[in-house]
Amino acid sequence: MEELLDPGLGQVRVFLMDDDNKPRKLRYNLGHRRLLTFGGAYSNHIRAVAEAGARHGIETIGVIRGEEHLPLNPWLARAAECGMTLTYLDRASYRRKDTEEVRARLRARWGADVAILPEGGSNAAAVRGCAELPGEIAGDYDVVCCPVGTGGTLAGIAAGLPEGKRALGFAVLKGAGFLEGEVARLQREAYGRTWSNWSVNLDYHFGGYAKSTPALAGFIAKHQVEGVYVAKMLYGILDLARRGAFAPGTRVVAVVTGQPSTPVAV
Repeated sequence: MEELLDPGLGQVRVFLMDDDNKPRKLRYNLGHRRLLTFGGAYSNHIRAVAEAGARHGIETIGVIRGEEHLPLNPWLARAAECGMTLTYLDRASYRRKDTEEVRARLRARWGADVAILPEGGSNAAAVRGCAELPGEIAGDYDVVCCPVGTGGTLAGIAAGLPEGKRALGFAVLKGAGFLEGEVARLQREAYGRTWSNWSVNLDYHFGGYAKSTPALAGFIAKHQVEGVYVAKMLYGILDLARRGAFAPGTRVVAVVTGQPSTPVAV
């Protein structure tokens, strides 16, 4: 792992762990003949599901928020190239995608046996995949940090931590207080219990999902990191270190997510 060097860290040490959470979330979700999932037009999750389907011989359907726009952008073009069938839901229906009414319509169209994977891929199977991450960390550490969109990665990391370690997630959404309940729900669904070794920081969303500010833009340019998820986490870690939120000598592992070309292994 590469160490992040910044004078603002003081005696706190931060190590960057490159790890794409998409394959981890999908690993235990691939035992189906037909898989349907949801995402926006620029969704890495949609692309990852399509690539996994092509690799493992699974029929995939991507339900995209909004209207179709041609030509397809690179994310959706890649998904289609992998054989994913793309269909679209108007934004009002998309907001109700988790209701039984909408799911019944989808099953009527795509078959009663279609497996429906939530947006972002966070479900009990995804949590079990992400729980394997701590076991792959080389060296000693105290805290594992990750960006949080839907909560599955944080739920899994916390569940897989050894005794005495803790996990800290950085929400990339504005008004994301619901994530605390969501992480706990995902842990209960996966393991029948919750852990108390994690927390979600809500202070570094920079205006909301995919939003930015001049300060964040400058940070991204300086450190050359992905801006929607990773930059917000790293900015938060550095700011908290400057504020003394980490004890001197704390060793932090920051999980750098979002390399969609990583193969999905089973």
